[in-house]
Amino acid sequence: MTLRLLTYNIRHGGAGREAPLARVINSCVPDVVLLQEATRPDVVEDLAKRTAMSEWGSFPRQSLAFLSRERVAHAASYRPRFSQHAFIEVVVAGERARIFGVHLSAIHAAWTERRRVMELKALLRSVARHQDGFHVLAGDFNTLAPSERLDVTRLPGRLRPFVWLSGGRIRWRAIQTILDAGYVDAFRSQHALAPGHTMPSWDPHVRLDYVFVPQGFAERIESCDVVIHPDAQAASDHFPIFAILQVD
Repeated sequence: MTLRLLTYNIRHGGAGREAPLARVINSCVPDVVLLQEATRPDVVEDLAKRTAMSEWGSFPRQSLAFLSRERVAHAASYRPRFSQHAFIEVVVAGERARIFGVHLSAIHAAWTERRRVMELKALLRSVARHQDGFHVLAGDFNTLAPSERLDVTRLPGRLRPFVWLSGGRIRWRAIQTILDAGYVDAFRSQHALAPGHTMPSWDPHVRLDYVFVPQGFAERIESCDVVIHPDAQAASDHFPIFAILQVD
C-alpha cells in the first residue's frame, strides 16, 4: 500500500488563490496534504472541496493544516515546551503511519537557525515514542541542508541585512540535527545531485521544504519530487514536495 503525501506552503493563508492552489494539488492526486501558512480555515475548507478531500483540519492561531482523502483517525496540534512553533500529528485510518507536519521559524540568520534547532529538538523529543515505527516528518523547515549554499545576492533586499548581521555566514545545523537523529532526507535519497529548490517559485534558489523518514524505513521511499506546475507561480511562492511512500 502506498501513501501519496504532499507538503505545501500556500503563502499568507492562500486567500484569492484557491483555484491555482487546487490545480497544483490535484495534479498529484495526493492522499494527504500538509499545509503551511494555512491561517484561514475557510480557505482550507474550500481547498478540501476543490480537491475532493473527505476530511480537513486547521488549528487556532497556527499556520499548519491538513487535507485527507481518507478518514482521519487522529489529528492534533502540539507545542512542545520551549518551542515557539507547534507541529501537527495526523494519522489516517487504516494506515500504519504517523505524519508530523512542521513549519519552523523563518528568516535566514544565525540566531533564527539556533531557534530552529531548538524547535526541532523539542519536536524530536515529542515524537521519540514513535521512533521504532514508520512515521514521516514533513513541511517547511525554513532552512538549508548543510551541504547547500545560500546565494545572498538573490535574497530580497529586506532580508539581506539579517545574513550580514550574522557575520555573512550561517552555520546550517537544523537539518543536520534531524539527520543525526536517524532520519533520511527523502528528496536527497532519490536525487543525489539535483538542487531541489522549492522557493521562490518565480526564481527558485533555496530548498526549504523537506520530507524525512527514519533510516530504518528508507527503502519505503518510492519517490520524492519538487512539483513544477504551470500554476505554481500564481498559487504560492513555494513549490510543493510530493512523496510516494510504501506503508504496511
